[in-house]
Amino acid sequence: MPHRFSRLLPHRDDYADLPRSWRRDILAGVTVGVVALPLALAFGISSGVGAAAGLITAVVAGLVAAVFGGSHVQVSGPTGAMAVVLAPIVAQHGLGSIALVTVAAGLLVLAAGVTGLGRAVTFIPWPVIEGFTLGIATIIFLQQVPAAFAQQPPAGERTLPAAITVVAQADWTAAAKTLGVVTVVALLMVTLPRLHRAIPESLTAVIVATVLVSVLHIPVAAIGELPSHLPAPVLPHADLGAMRTLLGAALAIAALAAIESLLSARVAATMSPTGPYAPDRELVGQGLASVASGVFGGMPATGAIARTAVNVRSGARTRVAAIVHSLVLLAVVYLATGPVSTIPLAALAGVLMVTSFRMISAATVRKILRSTRSDALTFVLTAVVTVCFDLIEAVEIGIVVAAFFALRSIARRSSVVREELPGPALPGDDEIALLRLDGAMFFGAAERISQAIVDGEHPHTSVVIIRMSQLGMLDATGAHTLAEIATELEARGVTVIIKGVRPEHAELLANVGVFESLRHENHLLDSLDDAIDHARTHVAHRPH
Repeated sequence: MPHRFSRLLPHRDDYADLPRSWRRDILAGVTVGVVALPLALAFGISSGVGAAAGLITAVVAGLVAAVFGGSHVQVSGPTGAMAVVLAPIVAQHGLGSIALVTVAAGLLVLAAGVTGLGRAVTFIPWPVIEGFTLGIATIIFLQQVPAAFAQQPPAGERTLPAAITVVAQADWTAAAKTLGVVTVVALLMVTLPRLHRAIPESLTAVIVATVLVSVLHIPVAAIGELPSHLPAPVLPHADLGAMRTLLGAALAIAALAAIESLLSARVAATMSPTGPYAPDRELVGQGLASVASGVFGGMPATGAIARTAVNVRSGARTRVAAIVHSLVLLAVVYLATGPVSTIPLAALAGVLMVTSFRMISAATVRKILRSTRSDALTFVLTAVVTVCFDLIEAVEIGIVVAAFFALRSIARRSSVVREELPGPALPGDDEIALLRLDGAMFFGAAERISQAIVDGEHPHTSVVIIRMSQLGMLDATGAHTLAEIATELEARGVTVIIKGVRPEHAELLANVGVFESLRHENHLLDSLDDAIDHARTHVAHRPH
């Protein structure tokens, strides 16, 4: 037990590559810090918590997750998905609820890591993950529409109808200015990487837009005043009544934080030569990061796929890169909040609009839509539910739909086949039903067994041999169904013989009472020849 918990804590081995890679790690950290600055501000504003909270989250949570997390190259902070979940919570419960929800969600994620739930994310099907990503990207884009059109989002409306309302009621004289800023930022972000890969396009685009707005005296809304230092840590007031109403929100945030962080760490592990990540330790790190963020006045944090990808591409090999990213942003808090506060909101909206498009891979969407109809439907349904309803509901519905199709696929591959008895036919053989169970045995197979025993060609069956040697999958429901069928047949006077039980199924069959339902212990046999010979003795002794 102590060893299990020690695996969840920071270790000297985390920095084993540092003597060889420290220069690259520092350079990667500075690069990611530059990329993260406009995103942290934008996601803070987009969530309704404010630009300052976004910046604090990137500094505090980024640092804690880098030290305690399970990935060497993951970069954490505020993300688009989290902003999407937080916006309705802020609207419904007010800004005061965020600290409490953030700390509670962090504690839930921490508990998930300590109890070993980190591997659960591997069960989320690929079409669900991609549908979820497409839905989040769409919402992030739609959330920027009010800022792009120089309007406040309508209170209490969902993202899609709110965006439609804003466009329908646009004041085009004001909107022309903000849309111009968005266009400049988008064009720069698209063209700058083509000029040189090393240019930090989002930061450069924001700086250019800010300078243009200032020089040309364009009247557009700016971020406004930011704190010039980190606030003192304060534990949120835990009001039991408030906690009860916010528990659902905390669970939703914790689920999202766990899923997004583990997915990001998994992607990073495939991109980086630093090797695999520790999923349970990653959850511990992200849980502690959100708790720390909430205490300092930030918002819930998760692993950020885009910033992590920049980190890896910039040559990061150890956690020092993500630590440096947080220190760069900390320097901004103490040294540069004046210039940062003049950044136009429309410039950040432009950054997020371009970011939302980059989240979607057209090639991936094509692959899923061309795969199977069930996977394509799961993908589309998850994306639609994400945009129209709720992120966590989308993942839940996506998993349920994917599980339904997976079960249907397994059920189709499972079959109950009535076979002819091998060798020359003997009198009375037409009363023996030899059934072979293939594939998987669960609730869907019960009816097929009944149909195979009594069909038009075999009206009088007195002995049933059930061959189980070809059965791959057996669950408790399938075993219970088998016990019920055996009990029912025996009650009707039909002898049941079971042949070829696989060792891995024996204990389950015994526990649910399949063997007890047989008339005699001799009716459990390993050889087909023995089973047929025994069945023929029963037929021979029957009165005709």
